[in-house]
Amino acid sequence: MNRLLIWRLSLQVSLQALKAFESAARRGSFKLAAEELSLTPTAISHHVSNLESRLNVNLFHRRGRKISLTGTGIRLAKATSDGFRKIDSALEEVMKAGSGVRVTTTSSFAAMVLIPSQHEFEQANPDISMEISTGESVDSQSYIIPIRFGDVSVAEDSDVIRYESFNVFGAYGMTAPSWSNQPITLFTTEWKNKSLPDPPLAAWLETNGLDGSNIKLKKFDQEIFGIQQAIEENGLVFCSTTLTKRLLKSNLLQQFETLSVKSDLCYYVPNKAGFETRSAARFLDWIEDILNQ
Repeated sequence: MNRLLIWRLSLQVSLQALKAFESAARRGSFKLAAEELSLTPTAISHHVSNLESRLNVNLFHRRGRKISLTGTGIRLAKATSDGFRKIDSALEEVMKAGSGVRVTTTSSFAAMVLIPSQHEFEQANPDISMEISTGESVDSQSYIIPIRFGDVSVAEDSDVIRYESFNVFGAYGMTAPSWSNQPITLFTTEWKNKSLPDPPLAAWLETNGLDGSNIKLKKFDQEIFGIQQAIEENGLVFCSTTLTKRLLKSNLLQQFETLSVKSDLCYYVPNKAGFETRSAARFLDWIEDILNQ
């Protein structure tokens, strides 16, 4: 049977008839199928008979009220059961995607930006829940939104949600450092991912008219560690401005009279336009707003 004929035949077979057949085959009874589908046994029998007529085959042996599958019926029953399970699974996945957002991102961004803002998002969008996980690789699942920290040269402009800048911040209440007259310990980051551009410390020193000869660097592999260390030790950290916004507002960090510098780093969502659910669109609009206020 050629594909065109199969396609034409499939148009003549109703989904309700297939559902009636699948239920009767699985339950072994027109009566039990009728109870499951909230129909009458006569309606189930009618649907199955129409399906047999369309296909020109017998799907059941009938002996009074007892039924059993024919060989063809067994093959079709397996195919329809598998098909309906896949449809049910897909519908469940789509419904879940529509009622929530699943986000994966770096540990620092999750801890310093997303998690502290989660309640704010869910209050503004009570019909959408947010689930956050961490990881450095792009997740291939179509309903998971990956927020990545990367080189601007590898990110599409349309996918970027925040171009990153850097500055020096200090623990709240500490005395402003004398940049040229005393030894300074400065916490900063050396990325695990060696393909990422370095934090732009040299550019920051030049912009602020400093030579850096009195600065001793202490490096961590994640920004969050340097920030936490600066707060705990009443010290200084050179880090991205995105991660410090809430800490500045809550008086855990302070900013000095230094100028921030742009970097070759950004936050981006690969294939951002491909997230088509309403919940994803609302989340992406929201995260861009809070990052660029």
